[in-house]
Amino acid sequence: MRKLHDNNNGFTLIEVLVAMVILSVGLLGTAALITGIIRGNKVSNRITTATTLVQDKMEEIKNKKYLNVAAEPLSIITNYPLYKRKVDVDPLGTNMKTVTVTVSWDSDAHSVELKTILAE
Repeated sequence: MRKLHDNNNGFTLIEVLVAMVILSVGLLGTAALITGIIRGNKVSNRITTATTLVQDKMEEIKNKKYLNVAAEPLSIITNYPLYKRKVDVDPLGTNMKTVTVTVSWDSDAHSVELKTILAE
């Protein structure tokens, strides 16, 4: 018969180290996932902001009279220093214009663009 004190119910040092390695790998994977999610949220936020800025400018243009709609050079948007906006106006036959509003950011690496046709 075995003695009662010979029964070791604790963890060995090797078992503890293996458990710590497995836990560390899991935590590193979770950290990488969280970093990717944060980057994705940042990109989504910038796209949403750029889309809103494009829509605002397009609404402003639509509220102008046909003859007052003119092209605007690439310029930084007030209150949004990361973003630049450009308005192109091209004649499209008689009494019509194609208006393109583009908002870009990250040194023009990314952009959002809307087009519409205005008629007199």
